Amino acid sequence: MTGLEMRILFLAVALVATAFSAGAEIFRWANDGDIASLDPYARQETFQLSFTANIYEPLVRRDRDLKIEPALAESWEQVSPTVWRFRLRPNVRFQGGETFTAADVVFSLERARHSQINTQVASIKEIRAVSPLLIEIETTAPNPILLEDLSTWGMMSRAWAERNGAARVADVSKREENFATRNANGTGPFVAVLREPDQRTVLRPHPEWWDSAIHNLTEVRFDVIASNATRVAALLSGQTDMLYTVPPQDVDRIGRTAGFRIVQSPELRTMFLGFDQWRPELLKSDVKGRNPFQDRRVREAVYLAIDVEAIRTRVMRGQARVTDLVIGPGVRGYQPDLDHHRPADPARARQLLAEAGYGNGFGVTLDCSNDRYVNDEAICQAVASMLARVGIRVTVAAQTRGRFFSEVLGPRYETSFFLLGWTPLTYDVHNVLYGLFNRRGAEARGAMNVGGYANPHIDALTDRIAVETDPATRDRQVREALEILRRDVAVVPLHQQTAIWAARTNVDLAQPADNSFPLRFVRVR
Repeated sequence: MTGLEMRILFLAVALVATAFSAGAEIFRWANDGDIASLDPYARQETFQLSFTANIYEPLVRRDRDLKIEPALAESWEQVSPTVWRFRLRPNVRFQGGETFTAADVVFSLERARHSQINTQVASIKEIRAVSPLLIEIETTAPNPILLEDLSTWGMMSRAWAERNGAARVADVSKREENFATRNANGTGPFVAVLREPDQRTVLRPHPEWWDSAIHNLTEVRFDVIASNATRVAALLSGQTDMLYTVPPQDVDRIGRTAGFRIVQSPELRTMFLGFDQWRPELLKSDVKGRNPFQDRRVREAVYLAIDVEAIRTRVMRGQARVTDLVIGPGVRGYQPDLDHHRPADPARARQLLAEAGYGNGFGVTLDCSNDRYVNDEAICQAVASMLARVGIRVTVAAQTRGRFFSEVLGPRYETSFFLLGWTPLTYDVHNVLYGLFNRRGAEARGAMNVGGYANPHIDALTDRIAVETDPATRDRQVREALEILRRDVAVVPLHQQTAIWAARTNVDLAQPADNSFPLRFVRVR
């Protein structure tokens, strides 16, 4: 038994001894898919980051309403346009017993730079440890959203990572593992005590957590239940207390059942279809020697062939908001007057395909997940049916999230046509532009640009937006960037889905607009 395991056992015994007198409870919840790893730097994906945020904490965090508040940094000040000073919270201990200091922040930066979450630290030039509880963060240029950048970047223990051979992040896209894949050591409110990939993960409270607990949980049991019917049955039969992913067709039934409730709110995530615009020949198509998606007319034909309103009403059962932008309401930079998706026009789509030299259509594979987004596979099947009417023969390749992300995301980008969703981690348009639409380059730029879209005007605007402090000027720059993406048909925006959870009526929880699930707000009555 390792030192960390012995410490967890000791803390668990002490916790159980007082649990019942405090009115604490076991909380069970389920989802259709699992996280990729317990490593908080393993993948830049909402569910992954949300889950590990219950174990690992950032310098600043978000409250119930997504407002920034102190976390491992108790205060901060900006001492120059590019230098911020953060005073770290004293007497914070990792779950393994190590004291949290500035050295851990410096280590975490270097580790994050070489991981899939590198966009979160891309603006940081250097972090200096002034003293054990004081750091300076210097950015490469003025960054008006630095605090937002920091809010999802969890701190790791340097001593623990180095001692256990986890100083480098294992590449989950290559099925790599190291000690941090199945073990965790954060400063957060919960400790991981059991990890069975694709089955269950068990957490218990961290009794030495620096903050005062709002929750009343003695244990959190997370189960992966891929089948929609089985997952809903587990809730209604009392085997679980909460579902993170609820099949739209079961929403009404759950809501009408005594003892249960539906929790829903608009989500910041935008769902879109993307194209490989990078390779001269598509990997998954019957077109040889050229790439149809490099022709804007073909991309526009796809746009016009898809009836987004039909997807909203029939596939999503009204639980979505049609969009024509890559960001939606609630994201800084949103331009409502640009957000008008053109209606489907199959006749015009066929005409554009003919003009581009594809009058007889072509075949292509559409990659999508089947356990990540609401009705993701059903959306892809609907898209395939709509595109067939204009001559584009689509083969839907639906996979579990782990396989889908490993194939579609960098460094492989092995896709020709794909369905993806994106929630900007900073709730600001810059995150979307920099990660999804900048030309792939050094460090984090374009790291999530799956299709390889490239436009130098977008890159230049992104750089200006990153440092612009005048709101009116920044708004004009954002508007120009969004107009360019629309003209280029860089992607086909579909909708912002509604975050829909289901829970027993004796469960109190918070549902932020980013669809994160902070366990620290859960109480079972």
